[in-house]
Order: sequence, then structure tokens, then C-alpha cells
Amino acid sequence: MKSMVLRRVCEAVAPEDRSIPTPGPGQVLVRVAACAVCRTDLHLVDNELPNARTPIVPGHEIIGRVAAIGPGVERPAIGERVGIPWLGWTCGTCAYCTSGRENLCPQARFTGCQIDGGFAEYTVADARFCFAIPPGFSDVHAAPLMCAGLIGFRSLRMAGEARRLGLYGFGAAAHIAAQVARWEGRKVYAFTRPGDIAAQDFARRLGAVWAGGSDEMPPEPLDAALIFAPVGALVPAALSAVAPGGTVVCGGIHMSDIPAFPYALLWMERQVRSVANLTRRDGEEFLAIAARIPVLTTTTTFRLSQANEALRALRDGTLTGAAVLVPDGGPG
Repeated sequence: MKSMVLRRVCEAVAPEDRSIPTPGPGQVLVRVAACAVCRTDLHLVDNELPNARTPIVPGHEIIGRVAAIGPGVERPAIGERVGIPWLGWTCGTCAYCTSGRENLCPQARFTGCQIDGGFAEYTVADARFCFAIPPGFSDVHAAPLMCAGLIGFRSLRMAGEARRLGLYGFGAAAHIAAQVARWEGRKVYAFTRPGDIAAQDFARRLGAVWAGGSDEMPPEPLDAALIFAPVGALVPAALSAVAPGGTVVCGGIHMSDIPAFPYALLWMERQVRSVANLTRRDGEEFLAIAARIPVLTTTTTFRLSQANEALRALRDGTLTGAAVLVPDGGPG
């Protein structure tokens, strides 16, 4: 099979022909139809993720069909379409796993980080961590749901009942979270790179009541702010924008250092919290809601062999929505 492999950090991913893997006990072999490209993939390349291994096949927003099953697998069956997310395996026995917080499992392994992922024609996954994909989504448009959608959804839940919601960094995650928030009746305020008129127009088309630069203040105080851009300086900026009692949620796996800020920004029971990974329950709840809305993902398609071009476009901020890789011989 063809794959794109990160052999050493801080280098480009490189093409490599590999044998199609064989699923072990409890695993499924999936023929990849689409794999979205996440900012976490950039953090992997840039050596900003702890415990990542190399060489590794990146990619953790995978849609495909089960091609073979290993011993002990009852579901999914061969031929079924599945989604493979970032969370690829947990121990199932620690205090976090047994209390509904498997996203915090200290032994967890992650797709495209410790487990070879979807920048390839085939991948192997733990059957327990595969999601059934609603039929209304194409493979390409379902792929961003597997991380951008799931992390956006978990971040949104961390915001509680906030009615006035700020989204900092209007990329793949925010453009999905905005649709869920609007469906729930919330008011969305979008913050983009200063001067990024195209991103601001995109946010308004998705129902944002206001869109401006991250260096601007919204027209009214926010109840909560979700930060998807990996920029620590946005934390004090978001705290300045939220009302007393408001919450700032950091939705990324990596962020640059947060600069010092006066205690007055945090006072009046404001809070800052992070989102780590996802749970399978998050996936089941989100996919049901995404199908009901329905969520419409905006994507740009690249061939598997163009993975470096997709990563470069994501780094440069030239994408609208999400980049998605498809096999070189596939549609798109």
C-alpha cells in the first residue's frame, strides 16, 4: 500500500510503500477513503507532541470501510463504513476509564501519534474505538467530523449554557462548532487573524452575528469563548471579552506559552480550562447531532501524495474549512 510517513520530526512526510497490515485480536483493517488533516498533525511534525513515535503514519480523522477483521471482532462487520478518531486505545481499568473519563487515561494511545494513522491506503484500528458514520455524509465531508467536529463539540460542552459564544480561530473546528451552537440557539461571535476578511465572511455565512479580528473586542460581553488557534496570547484576550462568571476553553492539544496577565482579568469568577482528547460517548452524541442538523463541512481535497501541500496550506492559513486527503486513485 501507499503511505506518507513522518520518519523524523521537523521534516516533511515522505512516500513509502508498505505491506498492507494484518488486523490482530480486537482490530479491524480499514481501507481509507478519506483522511482530514488536523492542526495536531502539524504539531506532530513540529515535535510539539509528547510521547509521539517515529516513524509514524500521521492522520486521525479517518473514514473508510472495513476490509478485514481480527479474532474476536463482532462489530463492525466487513464492508461497513467507519470513522477512526484521535483516541485509539485506552486501558479500560484505570480510575479515569472507569469513571467516564477515558480521554484522560494515562496509558492512552492515539491514532497517527503512537498508532499508524490515515495518511495511507489502509490502516488498522481497535474495533471498539471505531464509529459508525451516518449515511448522509460523503466520505470527504465526514472526515473532519472525526477530530475538528469532536473537539469542537467537547469544547462547546465545556462552555455550559453560554448563550453568547466567542470562537477564536475560525478554521476546521470552529466552522463545525458554530453550526452546532447556532442549532442550539446560541449567538456566535467569530474571531479570526486580524484582517482576514475571507474568514470573517465565511463565519457570517455560517450564522455568526459578528466577525472581526482577534485583536478586536466583540460588541457585547461573551458568556464563553472557545480558543482553537494555538496562540497563548489569545487567553488574556478572550478573558477580556468574557463577562463575569464566563469561561475560556482552550480546545487545542498544544498552545504557545500564555503571557502574564493581571489578576483582574480572571477575577469575578471567570475561569480558564482545557479540553483533552475525546471519549467514545462524545463521538456517539456528536455524530447523532451532526446528522440531525445536518452539519455541512467545508473541505479542500488533496491527493494522498499531496499531504505536504495540505500541511503547508494549513500552516499558512490559506484554507477555508478543512483539508482532506483521498487516495491517489480515488475520487476528488
